[in-house]
Amino acid sequence: MATRSQWIEGARPRTLPAALTPVIAATALAVYDDGFVWWKALLALVVSLALQVGVNYANDYSDGIRGTDDERVGPMRLTGSGAAAPGQVKRAAFAALGVAGVAGLVLAATTSWWLVVLGALCMAGAWFYTGGKHPYGYAGLGEVAVFVFFGLVAVMGTYYVQTEHLSWPAWAAAIGIGAMTSAINVTNNLRDIPSDTASGKRTLAVILGDGGTRIFYTWLMVIGSLSLFAIASATTWWVLIALAHLLIATPAIRRVLTGAQGPALIPVLGATGKAELVWAVLVAVPLVLV
Repeated sequence: MATRSQWIEGARPRTLPAALTPVIAATALAVYDDGFVWWKALLALVVSLALQVGVNYANDYSDGIRGTDDERVGPMRLTGSGAAAPGQVKRAAFAALGVAGVAGLVLAATTSWWLVVLGALCMAGAWFYTGGKHPYGYAGLGEVAVFVFFGLVAVMGTYYVQTEHLSWPAWAAAIGIGAMTSAINVTNNLRDIPSDTASGKRTLAVILGDGGTRIFYTWLMVIGSLSLFAIASATTWWVLIALAHLLIATPAIRRVLTGAQGPALIPVLGATGKAELVWAVLVAVPLVLV
């Protein structure tokens, strides 16, 4: 039976900033637009965190039973390592997705029922990333889904449930966060190119190849930085203090561009998540205080 620390590691805590950042940025924009609703922001955070944990456990389960994780060089996986039975990991994934579903239903009931459809698509996206007979994560679409669900949907959804309208700065934040969250996924897939190629998992990294993936990662991080100028131009130029995230992002980009491989890419994963979190927090501060 897996230990508590192994379950925590299986939830992939290095990826959790990807769940925090859209809620932080979107809620700050709601505050700026005088539309902040604290309990809806809290429920949006529950949805985002639960979806992230759910997709992580679902990925662990699906990759594990397919044998994709048999030759991992990254952090331990519960199913692939045999630390937990596949059924246990599957139930953990469904439990997390269930929490997201309940919180999402409350938001839909108090905002608009069409959000139920959006929530159902998010949960389906979480499961079929690596689950089912034809997982889209095995067809090079993982980064597209991450950009849509953890960027566009997460930011715009959090903003909309509080303000009940959409705005240009929110779209800019959604694009920036979607790009950086996709960069987290790219880091994972860059590290796993050898094992994914051997197992037949055609991620976008496998399709682009090692060199192309490193350039792609860099451009995603650049887009995240450039989006700050779009947000600042429509709100306050103090938002540009968030460029300080480059103090964390630049060393990670340098490591990627200089050819780090295998376990050497694990720190890049953590640094990318931290850079994204710093981006969101430093965007939020001036928006809330202005």
